[in-house]
Formats: sequence, C-alpha cells, structure tokens
Amino acid sequence: MKEKIEEALNSIRPALQADGGDVELVDFDEENGIVRVQLQGACAGCPSSEITLAMGIEKAIKEAVPEVKQVLSV
Repeated sequence: MKEKIEEALNSIRPALQADGGDVELVDFDEENGIVRVQLQGACAGCPSSEITLAMGIEKAIKEAVPEVKQVLSV
C-alpha cells in the first residue's frame, strides 16, 4: 500500500514542485488508515498549505488507496 501512496504523491508532486514545494511520505498507519506527510520547501510555510493538503494531496491518495481515511501533515 505504501507503494500506491508514493505513486499518488508522485502524481501531484510536479504541481507542488512548480510552486517551489514538495511532499514526503513520513508514515502510514495501515491499521487506522492514517497517512502522515511532511510538506517541504515553499509548501511548508504557505498559507494555502491546508487547502493543498486536503484538496490535492489527500484527494490523490484516497483515490489511489481507498483504505486511507485521513492524511495529516506533520
């Protein structure tokens, strides 16, 4: 499942990198369906980072891995 999560992150990564940011998979709690990611670069301090997380990153991961219930930024 981690591989599918990484693939989902790779699909959204070019858009993040175009804005000077990136995202890294930190942890996946398979039992609870929680993915933890770390926003990097410009994304880390961006006021829109919560929107990016919810509407971009979380959406892409949940589409690729329906077992994921929540995506958190750490």
